[in-house]
Order: sequence, then C-alpha cells, then structure tokens
Amino acid sequence: MHASPLTTALDVADWRRRTARTYADVRALATDDPAGAHAVWVQQRDELFAFHAASPLSPDARAAFAGLPVAPYDPAYRFEVAVEPAGEQRLDVSTGTDGVVGYDRIGAVVLGDLGRLALWSLRGYGGGLFLPVRDALSGDRTYGGGRYVLDTIKGADLGVDHVGRLVVDLNFAYNPSCAYDPAWACPLPTRANTLDAAVPVGELAPPPELVG
Repeated sequence: MHASPLTTALDVADWRRRTARTYADVRALATDDPAGAHAVWVQQRDELFAFHAASPLSPDARAAFAGLPVAPYDPAYRFEVAVEPAGEQRLDVSTGTDGVVGYDRIGAVVLGDLGRLALWSLRGYGGGLFLPVRDALSGDRTYGGGRYVLDTIKGADLGVDHVGRLVVDLNFAYNPSCAYDPAWACPLPTRANTLDAAVPVGELAPPPELVG
C-alpha cells in the first residue's frame, strides 16, 4: 500500500525538521571541534536513513544498511570564505516531483586551490542558499550526479564564522536522495559547480546494495 500524500508530506517535513536539528548541533560544535561535529552529523544521518519513514532507502536496502559511506574528516577541506560577486544567471531545473525549481546565482566562493563554485539562491517563496558540487572523482569514488554542501531551505546550513564568512566544509558534502532512489528527481550541479580537483571527503558513492 502506498502512503497517502498527507502522510508523505508529514514524513518529509519531519525529516527536514530533524535535519535542521542535526545541523544546529553541528554548528554548535564545529568552531572548537569540527571533527567531532562531523561525527555527530554522520551518526544522525545514519539514523535517519536507517529508521525514518522518509528515508530514500528501499526496505531491502535498509535490511542491508550498516551506515552511509563517509570518508574520515580532513580539516584541509574546511573553508571560511567571503561570497564574491558573480555574473547574474538563472537556472531552471525540472525535478519531476516538484516541477520546475528556479535558482538565481547570487555570487561565488573560492575554495583555495580546489577552485570556484557558484552560490545559488532558491527563487520563490522561502528562498535559501544552495551550493552543490561535482568533482574529479564523480562517477567513481563520489556520486556521478554530484553532491550537496549547503541547501539551507532543507536545513543543511553550516553557518558563518565570527566575521560573517560563509562556512563551506566539504567533509559535509552529501548525496541527494536520487543517488539512493531514482524515483527522486534532484537538482544537480552544472558546469558552474564542477571542480577539476578531486574531493575525496564527505559522503562517497553509494554501494549497489543501497541503491533502489
């Protein structure tokens, strides 16, 4: 039996609520103990995937689930950056489930020698920052469609440092739900969010037993 639209909507709302709570815990810890904050994030994300009604894992995948594939924390991939100006650009993404989702490019962030990524704002009610990334390992060690670092409308928000610079920690890059269940349709990084460099941290490519 399929869940009703009401049940599904309530489950997704609760998933986002719990995600926001996780990131609040992360921000509280990360200034003094980024690796400890990362461990909290891994643990709580594993619990959501294993037990939550809105998990993108199929029942068979949950039965085989022993944790998401996440690389050990590496402080070299944490950045505190000013948002730099970038040319205006609009991006309209057809998601199937949510229709066409529109984004406006509001700036860019430079992540040391790794390169430059466009920073987007969700167009429409609610707003929100969106920072996806695809790297040189995509399609091999990392998910081929790319990953998300920030998606504040869904609670994935690492905050700012004491002088207002945006915290971009690639150790927290995570796979969108469509990496685990193709029934989900997710906005994916374009060329403006593709790095030539490898990003071997964060959530890695899902093993076959976790893909529905």
